[in-house]
Amino acid sequence: MLLPREIIAALPKSDLHLHLDGSLRLGTLIEMAKERHVELPSYTEEGMNELVFRPHYNSLVEYLKGFDYTCAVLIDEEALERSAYELAWDNIHEGVRYIEVRFAPQLHINKNLTLDQVILAINRGFHKAQQEYNTSPAVTQEEQPPFYYGLIVCAMRFFTAQSSPYYAQLMEVFRETPVKEIYPMASLELARAVVRLRDEEGIPVVGFDLAGAEAGYPAGDHEEAYRFIHKNFIHKTVHAGEAYGPESIFQAITDLHADRIGHGYHLFSPELCGPNVADPQQYVDRLVRHIADSRLTIEVCMTSNLQTNPAIGDPHNHAFGKMLEANLSATLCTDNRLVSHTTVTDEVELALKTFDLSLRQLRDTIVYGFKRSFFAGPYSERRKYVRQILNYYDSIIENYQKSPGA
Repeated sequence: MLLPREIIAALPKSDLHLHLDGSLRLGTLIEMAKERHVELPSYTEEGMNELVFRPHYNSLVEYLKGFDYTCAVLIDEEALERSAYELAWDNIHEGVRYIEVRFAPQLHINKNLTLDQVILAINRGFHKAQQEYNTSPAVTQEEQPPFYYGLIVCAMRFFTAQSSPYYAQLMEVFRETPVKEIYPMASLELARAVVRLRDEEGIPVVGFDLAGAEAGYPAGDHEEAYRFIHKNFIHKTVHAGEAYGPESIFQAITDLHADRIGHGYHLFSPELCGPNVADPQQYVDRLVRHIADSRLTIEVCMTSNLQTNPAIGDPHNHAFGKMLEANLSATLCTDNRLVSHTTVTDEVELALKTFDLSLRQLRDTIVYGFKRSFFAGPYSERRKYVRQILNYYDSIIENYQKSPGA
């Protein structure tokens, strides 16, 4: 069923897969680049959209090029706090009431910026926006649902000395150590730091993620970091099945105790199973059933997948359709609002147009984002919040159905 865009925008929504460094306002990126003497291919929004942030990309490499520029400006507390604050309001303005924003702190560390400063600055930006909105008339008088956020920190499957000054220093200190052993060392160091910040500073770090190239860099290499996170009661999500096959998703679940899967696009791709899988189709069928039975949620990013994997072609070929058929717990996310030129409203509209979701399917898809969130508060508070979201959602749909021409 198609809904008017203004109704989709009014519905309370969530975004559980949202990268800070891929979601800056383009005008802010240009302004901060000028202030920090960062060279850009163009200093106009039109020029940057033509040369870097295109509507369509030819490859994942081309898609990732934009992060060279966003990370180059996110080098101090002011830039990080501002970007977080603006991202929160960008979401609030389109009806998004809960976000979990992920970022890799070690990519932003430099001689003037510590890991603690990175996380604290980002948290200040989101907290400020949350406080402003939740004390505004929209919430206090109109009884709209409040806005909440959580932070997800990303460890990297792979990095080089050029990735950041922090990684360069790490590789210099452990110059005799095989580089494959340095990757999990950095992950464990990050895991220990975020547990400390959560416990000592009260920072709402609600999840731990593993990002970066899947092929050749298995999730199991980071098992120790995830074991530490698991034992310290922080939720786990993993980028898996985005650019590699079902085995990557299986590793995330079995080796890293994943509570959610980021992307999961290749879940239904038995042809991508390796030679150790005797019966690829059976393997996929059993994996899908396990995910369905456990209600493990998949963070679906349709636009991003279509851009990083041009072979998908038509949106109807996207795996979200099969996820709906299998009754999986899957919710719609943006991945990168700037790089993908998208919003949550855009993603919901795309899914409605492509797969002709029923109102029930749409409600379930949106509600999964709240129910399967890593909400920072007690379970009783989350239940109360989800009920508030549901009541508000139902009231919007009910009023729309009663309106003339609906």
